Amino acid sequence: MFTLTKMIDRAASIPIAVDDRETFLRLLAQHDGIIHKVAAGYSSSRADRHDLMQEIRLQLWKAYPRYARDRSFSTWMYRIALNVAISFLRKNSRPARQTVPLDELVHEAPNESSVSPETHKRMAILQQVIAALDPLDRALLLLYLDEHSYREIAEILGLSETNVATKISRLKQRVRRDMILLVPNECKPTN
Repeated sequence: MFTLTKMIDRAASIPIAVDDRETFLRLLAQHDGIIHKVAAGYSSSRADRHDLMQEIRLQLWKAYPRYARDRSFSTWMYRIALNVAISFLRKNSRPARQTVPLDELVHEAPNESSVSPETHKRMAILQQVIAALDPLDRALLLLYLDEHSYREIAEILGLSETNVATKISRLKQRVRRDMILLVPNECKPTN
């Protein structure tokens, strides 16, 4: 957060009252997990994730004067974060940057000691499947996995609820199919 405070101090061209600055920083800290989730879904290395998180925070700060206080901050934040991430992905897309090294995922898994090797493999494969999705499908899946309602997803992405439901249904089928194709035999479900 220290880096963001420096950026805010340097962004003198954005006239915001001190109280608004403190409110923004408090809301940002409260919802910082959104930035981490979006950055993890749209970047392929730690350096890219760091850059993307900083860019998202900066764009949130720049857009904050236009934030309508009667709307959900997290919904507004998701919308900006996803737009920044999609732009970042388009700007930085190269074939070598489309996948995440599997070793990196294993090292970043939370609570590694309590996760079985099979779970590590499945998590790595799921990340690989997510990385192969187009930006809209990736956003849909990340929001769905984050347990947002279809209504919230529709509001964040600017789609209809019906469209969200249809896309998510198709996306779940695709992810299931891709996971079955990629999961090593010892990890495949036995049903």
